[in-house]
Amino acid sequence: MTTIVAPKISKKLPVFVEQKHTETLFNHVTFPEGWDGRTERMILELLYATGMRLNELINIKENQVDVNQLNLKVLGKGNKERIIPLNAAITGSITGYMREKRIEHKTSDTVYLLVNSKGKKLYPKYVYLVVKKYLSLVTTVQKKSPHILRHTFATHLTNHGADLNAVKELLGHSSLAATQVYTHNTIEKLKEVYKKAHPKA
Repeated sequence: MTTIVAPKISKKLPVFVEQKHTETLFNHVTFPEGWDGRTERMILELLYATGMRLNELINIKENQVDVNQLNLKVLGKGNKERIIPLNAAITGSITGYMREKRIEHKTSDTVYLLVNSKGKKLYPKYVYLVVKKYLSLVTTVQKKSPHILRHTFATHLTNHGADLNAVKELLGHSSLAATQVYTHNTIEKLKEVYKKAHPKA
């Protein structure tokens, strides 16, 4: 039995949302007026801009956001801390959200960044339903969970030539092996380009 080698099972490629669909989501989808709409957009923007996990998102505290240094401190699996850079646009959105929160919810829990219409910390199912609702408007991928936006973040970075070690750090992976799966999506994209463009493909 020791001489028998089990056949390799190919890893399933991470499901992700195509870039044109994320652009549609943020540039053309109308979010409802009021606090719920504002929070829903903030959830989606943060998940896509940072690649953080659902649990990390709902536990972000206001003091973890550094608007001056344009970064966000995240406490990941195993209480491992990592710093995620933010662009100016998402930092502006966060600043505006915190300002509006103090006007909208004078008695809200301002410890946590994201709160619901009652001013309370978000719970996982709320975030899951928000992501499912909006991804259903722009994509036909079967899975429509917060983790899909994490895959999307990583895939879009690798597709645009990001260093794999940098993506590993941004995602908070403990080993590079977990991050390497995203290179397969890039290879699949290259194959598609090759098939369409090469005369003998």
